[in-house]
Amino acid sequence: MSKHDEAIRHLTSIDRKLARVIKRVGPCGLEHDTTRTPFRALVTSIAYQQLNGRAAETILGRVKALYPGKRFPSPEDLLATSEEKLRGAGLSRAKTAAVLDIARKTVDGVVPNRRLLAQYQDDEIIERLTVIRGVGSWTVEMLLIFTLGRVDVLPVNDYGVRKGFARMHGLEDLPKPSELLEHGEKWRPYRSVAAWYLWRAADEK
Repeated sequence: MSKHDEAIRHLTSIDRKLARVIKRVGPCGLEHDTTRTPFRALVTSIAYQQLNGRAAETILGRVKALYPGKRFPSPEDLLATSEEKLRGAGLSRAKTAAVLDIARKTVDGVVPNRRLLAQYQDDEIIERLTVIRGVGSWTVEMLLIFTLGRVDVLPVNDYGVRKGFARMHGLEDLPKPSELLEHGEKWRPYRSVAAWYLWRAADEK
């Protein structure tokens, strides 16, 4: 029995078009990384912003290579590194400023550890973390889904989610975030699972 069976039953029963996508795609493969810290999740998301996966992976690899023997730099490591070095690894000026602010706010306690952050509600986490430079709602929503494993998050500004919704409904234009939010009310309390299927729908040939 899959951990997402209950979510799939609910979504299939209340949304006929989404049910067709679920039938085509098959079991839900949505997973979250139980070992990733909020700090690491945010830095990784910043690195991936506005880049394709391979390019972002290359740049992140260069950043990590600045810290031999470490799987991932600590906030203190980043703060001890010059902006020139981080930019030399491939981070833009804006992304360099963002990752340094994430590091600073982690040291200051604005970004708590995973155990502490898990005690907050989704909207509290979004409000708390979007004060960080370069961190918007989308970045925090990715953390909620893929780091904390929250199952009722709908990233309405995500291009893939909007594209999947448009394909599912045969629309020529992408839905407005407000339209997607309204439609997504019926998917509660499993909107993260619905989003995962919309990403799959967006990738379908």
